Formats: sequence, C-alpha cells, structure tokens
Amino acid sequence: MAAPPEVPFDPRQILITLVDHGVDFVVVGGVAVQAHGHGRGTRDLDVIPRPDLLNLSRMGELLAALGARLLRTNRPVDVTDPQLLKRAALVPLMTVYGRLDLLNLSFTSGAPRSYDELRERAFEAHIDGRTVPVSGLDDLIRMKRAAGRDVDLEDIGALTRDDEQLEREAREST
Repeated sequence: MAAPPEVPFDPRQILITLVDHGVDFVVVGGVAVQAHGHGRGTRDLDVIPRPDLLNLSRMGELLAALGARLLRTNRPVDVTDPQLLKRAALVPLMTVYGRLDLLNLSFTSGAPRSYDELRERAFEAHIDGRTVPVSGLDDLIRMKRAAGRDVDLEDIGALTRDDEQLEREAREST
C-alpha cells in the first residue's frame, strides 16, 4: 500500500492551531532559524511541547483536529495518546497543513535541561494576533551544534554573522 501524498507545508496554520488549542510549546529547527532572520527553506515545523500529560493531552486533541498520522508508515498508531507523546524521542507527523515533528526535550541534544528554561529564554513572535514562542538564539545554536548536520552548521554560520560580514557579502553579491 502506497503512503498518502504529502500536502503543501503551511507552518503558519499549524502554529495558529497549536496556539488556539492551548498547547504550550517552543518552536525549534528551521522555522526558528527563519524567525531569527536567516531566510532558508524548510519542509517541516519542529516543536518541543511542554512534557506534562495535561499539555500532551491538548497536543493529542490538536493532532486529531489536524488529521495527523505518523510519517512514512501505514501502521495504525494512536498519535493522540499523551503517554506515547511523552515517551517518544521524536514523533514525525503529516497533518492537513504539512509536516510537524514533535521533539522530546529529554532526547534533544543541546537543549536546556528543563522545559521551563527553554520557554523562559524563548522570544515571542506574533502571527495573526497570536503569540508564538520561538527558541532563543543561544539555545537554538546549542541544539544545532549538537545535531551537527551540514545544514545545522550552515545555520549556525548564518545566525552568527556580524555586521561586517553581512556588508562584505552584500558587496560581493553586487
């Protein structure tokens, strides 16, 4: 049986739905990199939800509303189960608005030790009158460094350029 086709990625709609369902989360990954000013593409939204069962129950309700299913599998898995969401290191999902990856803080290399630390250092972006918490720059860089993939190292380079480097790059591109 073939997997269902992927749908167009609309992180704005996923974020609005997260906020409207009262889910406590922090945006990390490529969308967080974009929020910090580096315009690079990404095909998924990575979030770390607060790991308590009440919040994960809200997340489960949100996932049901978004028609979420596990990515790349046809096995029936109840992705709305807060116990599953609490135990899993990563839950890669496809929703009606595209890909959403739920990361477990306990298994995220480079992340702060507690969700409260991550959330406290996050900055607040605004989308359609809603407040969206985005990983603070230092935490984002630590997680990117720990992941160590080429794209993560490129993101770190882009996020840490100083004004002199930006001016030089602008002169070289003209």
